[in-house]
Amino acid sequence: MKPDSEPPRLDLVERAHLKEPGDSSSVMYRYAPAPGLAGLVRRFWIPVWSVPPGQEAPQRVLQYPVCLLVVASDYARFYGVVTGLSTTTLTGDGWAVGVMCTPAAGALLAGAPVARYTDGYVDVAEVLGEAADRLVRRVRAAMAGDPHAEVAHRAAMAAFDDALRPFLPVDEEGELVDRLVAFVEEESAVIRVGQLCDEFGLSERALQRLVHRRLGLTPKWLIQRRRLHEAAERLRTGDAALAETAAVLGYADQAHFVRDFSRVTAMTPGRFAARHRAAPGVSSRGGAGSASGMPSGGRR
Repeated sequence: MKPDSEPPRLDLVERAHLKEPGDSSSVMYRYAPAPGLAGLVRRFWIPVWSVPPGQEAPQRVLQYPVCLLVVASDYARFYGVVTGLSTTTLTGDGWAVGVMCTPAAGALLAGAPVARYTDGYVDVAEVLGEAADRLVRRVRAAMAGDPHAEVAHRAAMAAFDDALRPFLPVDEEGELVDRLVAFVEEESAVIRVGQLCDEFGLSERALQRLVHRRLGLTPKWLIQRRRLHEAAERLRTGDAALAETAAVLGYADQAHFVRDFSRVTAMTPGRFAARHRAAPGVSSRGGAGSASGMPSGGRR
């Protein structure tokens, strides 16, 4: 990775991460990919944590519809999408270097439909082959000193850059699924699968097959997950009543919204909002976890 193409630091807060108010167990570093790698990588995320002996720091995530690559000090894995609430429990001291793939990238890296990886993972060597060993050695060497150092992060990301570029370019179907996911994530008015069929000129059956093949998911899941992300963001940052939030998100009634949110997060939206209102001024910059669902070397 050349110096003039070093990725910028990202300080965005992931709405997918249901971070506990006051959780200071870790620092999260996020970076955009180098321009040439953007077809495969949405962003890099590097959590570094330190949890006191005898304590635990659970990290709960509503994962985006993308696969993940994660290298830590004691494992290296390729993850499919966790369809429910993903929970990782951090303990001790540690770090991880993660890649949030683009929607298209999962099938390109796996060389096959990604449905087999949904709610699961494999060793990174299963998808990267011989390149995996060099990648893991380079990332661990880079992070062996100060895992908070930007120079370490750049070296680790450069290792991923070299390992992933051979999988380019993105195929035509991959570009289509990228556009499809972007449309769902950016258009809050999308609340029915039929709207996706109309937008992309696909039959419902063809849409179902595409999303299952490239993401291991269903179109309905994409829409529901976007709505839950929006719900968590609104509940965490605003004072809107639950009925108003449900209406804005396109739910027919408040009860339906409460059921959806509670079923996936194991917490009612009222309780979620109250916990965040009770902790004003808590900084979200250092949240452990990310969009991954399994971001680190903690215990699942």
